[in-house]
Amino acid sequence: MNLEERAQKAAELKATGQCNCTQSVLKVFEDTLPLSSDDLMKSGAGFAAGMGCMEATCGALIGAVMVAGFLTGGKGTPVAAKKILSDFKEKCGATLCRELKGLSTGKVLCECPDCCKNAVLSLKELVD
Repeated sequence: MNLEERAQKAAELKATGQCNCTQSVLKVFEDTLPLSSDDLMKSGAGFAAGMGCMEATCGALIGAVMVAGFLTGGKGTPVAAKKILSDFKEKCGATLCRELKGLSTGKVLCECPDCCKNAVLSLKELVD
């Protein structure tokens, strides 16, 4: 599966309610990660509605940084995370769940399925 296909699948997993945003991103890299499907689902379970129930970082972005940790073997992950965050913010308009969902402004910047898709696409430098 190429990166575009993974991104589309992550959006579908979220849109159909099969996974939260973090889980959607983790699941599409299941074939490259050293964890079982069950362990991936458990590790992403606490990030439904972003970190702290829409109070902080978008769950899809968290999932992308978790994947980056595995793909880099933990070496250079902070540098990769900074790039992922920057790319995600450029695509989505924010990195905090509450801002993405427009809780204080009433203007949604990016719907959850699109956040999942964009989080996966933000991994392009590690996957391509």
